Amino acid sequence: MFKIKKLNKIAAIGTDILDKDTFVCADEIDAPDGILVRSADMHEYPLNPELKAIARAGAGTNNIPLDKCAEKGIVVFNTPGANAVKELVITSLLLSSRNIIGGIEWAKTLKGEEDVAKLVEKGKSQFVGPEIKGKTLGVIGLGAIGAQAAEAAFYLGMNVIGYDPFMSIETFMTKMPFAKKVDNENDIFEKADYITLHLPLNPQTKELINADTIAKCKDGVRIVNLARGGLVNDSDLAAALESGKVACYVTDFPNDKTLEMKNAIAIPHLGASTPESEDNCAIMAASEIKDFLLNGNIQNSVNFPNVSSERSTGTRFCIIHKNIPTILNQCTAVLGKDDRNIDHLTSKFKGDYAYTIVDMTEKTNGDIGKELENIDGVIRVTVM
Repeated sequence: MFKIKKLNKIAAIGTDILDKDTFVCADEIDAPDGILVRSADMHEYPLNPELKAIARAGAGTNNIPLDKCAEKGIVVFNTPGANAVKELVITSLLLSSRNIIGGIEWAKTLKGEEDVAKLVEKGKSQFVGPEIKGKTLGVIGLGAIGAQAAEAAFYLGMNVIGYDPFMSIETFMTKMPFAKKVDNENDIFEKADYITLHLPLNPQTKELINADTIAKCKDGVRIVNLARGGLVNDSDLAAALESGKVACYVTDFPNDKTLEMKNAIAIPHLGASTPESEDNCAIMAASEIKDFLLNGNIQNSVNFPNVSSERSTGTRFCIIHKNIPTILNQCTAVLGKDDRNIDHLTSKFKGDYAYTIVDMTEKTNGDIGKELENIDGVIRVTVM
């Protein structure tokens, strides 16, 4: 029986996937095998030795200590593309262009006037804005949300260019045939009329939008940031908005500075605020943690590579280890002792860590798992 702890409210449509014959899922539970979380801060949360997986019902994982989890062999999942951020990106592009919000606020001031219709026709010219059709959208970060937004923008008539250092040209051409892949961020800054950010916040991406990168942009560029507030240097952006270098900035991470910026639209973090998003995220998070605990498959992990394969009839060894030379040779040497036969092996790495699934033809005992754990660099072994 696997024990799953909920740190936040998770839609029942998701937790119902965890069948009661195999899983117990509750708000209060000791020594959980898995955790389902939304916004709870886990940076000071005690990670018990039994904990194997954390699934966040949402895309961002800044509330989870990813490095600490990786060191302990705890796989962290998220749910990219399960929310409605794509729709908010398209909304933001339109709001940044057409000054719809300014027009609405101005129209409210006409209440009580004698001939509102006449005043509207006379005053509407002050809210003229460009169409997005035919303009170039630069997408930085081509994960699930970035790719979805890019596709939607293409079908609205935009020219789409994208940059993602972790996506191969082959994957790009398969996933985004409607867009053009550029070689670096500078190509986005120099060519795009609109820029939308879809990146995690880390030391490499912090304040990506700053005085230097803004200077490379077209005059009047419009920037959408529905990813993380820290991707933007607020002071530099405020100056660019004041000068007109940046025509409009849309974000759903308001703070004191963004709320007073000229031509900034601050949305109260509504990307996933739909009933459909909550259900979809819950279903995906529960499915990810279930497949991992039952089969060892990893899909949509943020700290380990995605590795999955169909189960064979023998024994499966799931090995979390450091990405270092010869370690796979050492593992297969242990597994292949006494004429044991490896039926299938799949292994991938992500940064400093790797994950290997090995299916053996025979059914074996847990002693082999203990022998594997004694290999220098092996972090955790699960025997199924």
